[in-house]
Parts: sequence; structure tokens; C-alpha cells
Amino acid sequence: MQVGSERARRTLAYLRHRISSGEWPINSRIPTETELMELIGVGKTTVREAVRSLASVGMLEPMPGIGTFVRSRMPVSSVLTDYLSEFSVTDLLGYRRALELEAAQQAARHRTDEQLAAMKRALDTSVPPPEQPFGRNRGKAPGQFHFLVMEASGNALMVGLYAGVIQALRHAIATGAVTEGTDVASLQRDHRELLAAFEAGDVVRAAHVMAQHIENDLVPAE
Repeated sequence: MQVGSERARRTLAYLRHRISSGEWPINSRIPTETELMELIGVGKTTVREAVRSLASVGMLEPMPGIGTFVRSRMPVSSVLTDYLSEFSVTDLLGYRRALELEAAQQAARHRTDEQLAAMKRALDTSVPPPEQPFGRNRGKAPGQFHFLVMEASGNALMVGLYAGVIQALRHAIATGAVTEGTDVASLQRDHRELLAAFEAGDVVRAAHVMAQHIENDLVPAE
């Protein structure tokens, strides 16, 4: 992820910090180009260079006419994403299920108070207002809450693999191969139950709720 000028490197660092810190959550829209120019004090070309750099590693996704969205808190290996995209959606969803089940159990054991607080904040901000419904611009693939659960597992390898899985899933959703299997209210209820299990350190309950959740949220299109 190389950028040319000092201003571009400073801009890249600014954007990356806000993504990796969770200040700009997964699937959220970042400030507009003009707003970023004012925030950082740089020109349009510098902002575009930094955004292109982060888009090239899967952290951002520019969507013409809509905005630029956060897609990962960390760089995503294009090699991994290309490899995963060769498998069927059934295999991909099954692999995601295995990762999330393990992550839920480990998060119940190892989550910190800070990570628990971050998950609570993610729940509070994950539902858009009525005028901004869920849609492809927000990204129907699992968002900030799921990434935080994965990070709370304490397993850096799983976090990296998961980022690649979600990138591949997003492509499958965009092409119509994968669709949503339930409504937003049900997803939010599951997230709240997961949060309660993590807070209580209940490994069995965390695994049970996550298993039910994953079976319903994304499914192969018929």
C-alpha cells in the first residue's frame, strides 16, 4: 500500500486510523471527498490517492453516485479472496459458519471489557434511520458487530481469514448468489442475545445463539 507524497501518506494514515479504530464502522459511509479535504487540509488529488490505496486492499469501496464505504478494518489479501471465490456459496457459507462459531465461543472466554463496550456501541449504531434502509450501499454482508466478535476471539489468524470470507460473500451477494434469510429485527435480537452471552462468559449459550443466527442471516439464493 504505497502512496507517493508526504501529504498522501498523512491522508492515508488518517483514513486508516479511523477505519481500524472502529470510528468509521464496517459498512458505514465515510465523509465525502470535500469533507475529507477540509478535515485533513489537503487537495482532491491527495484524498483520491489515499482512497484508491485503501480500496485496493479491500478496506474501502467507492460506489459512484452513493459514496465510499468501509468494508474491512484491516487489509484483505486479494490472493485469499480470489481463492475463496472459486468455491460454491454453500462451501463459503459453511466456512464462515465454522469461523463464527469458534469466534463466538472464544469471545465468551476471552473478551475484554473494552471489546464488550465496543460491541454494545456497534449494536446502538447498526440500524439506519427509516430514510436510509438497508441495501447494497450499506453492505448486506455481516458488519461491524461480527468483526468485533471475531477480534474478541483473540485469534489474529481467524480475523484475517474472516475478512477474506466477507469480501467473497459480498461479491456473492452483489451477483445474487446469496441473499438475506431473515429481517433486521431478528438479526438485532440475535446480536443482543450474543452480547448477553459474552457478558456472562457463557460459552455454550454463545455458540448456540451464533449457530442459529448464522443459519438464518445469509442463505444461498434459490
